[in-house]
Amino acid sequence: MGLAVDYYFSPQSPWTYLGHERFATIARAAGATINVRPVDLSQVFPVTGGLPLAKRAPQRQAYRLVELKRFSEHLGVPLNLHPKFFPVASDAASRLIIAVDTHDGSDAAMDLAGAAMRGVWVDELDIADEATLAALLATCGLPPARLDDAQAPQVQARYDADSRHAIEIGVFGAPSYVVDGEIFWGQDRLDYLERRLARG
Repeated sequence: MGLAVDYYFSPQSPWTYLGHERFATIARAAGATINVRPVDLSQVFPVTGGLPLAKRAPQRQAYRLVELKRFSEHLGVPLNLHPKFFPVASDAASRLIIAVDTHDGSDAAMDLAGAAMRGVWVDELDIADEATLAALLATCGLPPARLDDAQAPQVQARYDADSRHAIEIGVFGAPSYVVDGEIFWGQDRLDYLERRLARG
């Protein structure tokens, strides 16, 4: 039986988007289970020293754009460096992903997460908008009732609990892939994750 990977991410993160499909392919090839765990970076950053993009030094903001362009071209993954809806509140999308994970399983949650990320970084969609989220559900063949399910108190409770747990185990940014307590931070560490999964 394959290992489990705890996948900590934010659906508005460009780095998560760049690695999402590759991560899914790596996990599938290794027979690994993916535990889908969207987290609230506004809870994580103040504790772990991270800063929202707008509060970072101009030099860091500029280099971020250079790296995003480099990785997008290298990976062959389309990405708009200046999407219309970014930054965007991602709590509603995160809760919806959790609701889908709960009712429809991790594969469906991964599909929806990928659709939300593409929505931000390719399709110029506002993932904070309920109509947009409804359309993404339809695109993924998922029931519209998941929008109501996402409002359940237990969904918010899981979102908060996963965010707290991420901090407790040392996660400080997205995406983070965790295997047996070992953290692999960033889509540029997927090669290391792949080798770790191959070891079993």
